[in-house]
Amino acid sequence: MKHAVAVVISIAGIAPACGGAPTAPDTSPSWLSAVIAQMRDRPAANPPAVIARYVYNGQTVYFVPQRCCDIASVLYSATGSVICHPDGGFTGRGDGQCPDFFEQRKEEHIIWRDARR
Repeated sequence: MKHAVAVVISIAGIAPACGGAPTAPDTSPSWLSAVIAQMRDRPAANPPAVIARYVYNGQTVYFVPQRCCDIASVLYSATGSVICHPDGGFTGRGDGQCPDFFEQRKEEHIIWRDARR
């Protein structure tokens, strides 16, 4: 009986990791919660919305890929300010402010993925 309770408690502890919760240890800045809330308020995207943390130019950054077509991706600093739009937009090449992002980014950690279908 004790083992069954331990298994249930273990599964309950794992379950919150499903359904859009962070997939890496949550060391996300608080401003990111607002970005996630905005994404949850929109209809589910296909492919699903995702937020990834990287190291870029020696700094921790947060990347929100483009959702579709002419919508630009967004690269945020650790403090939540927009650094650039690496791709997407009308040209598909972003705003040109960080053209080396995809080549220079390192240490990917998926922070959040929308689990809605």
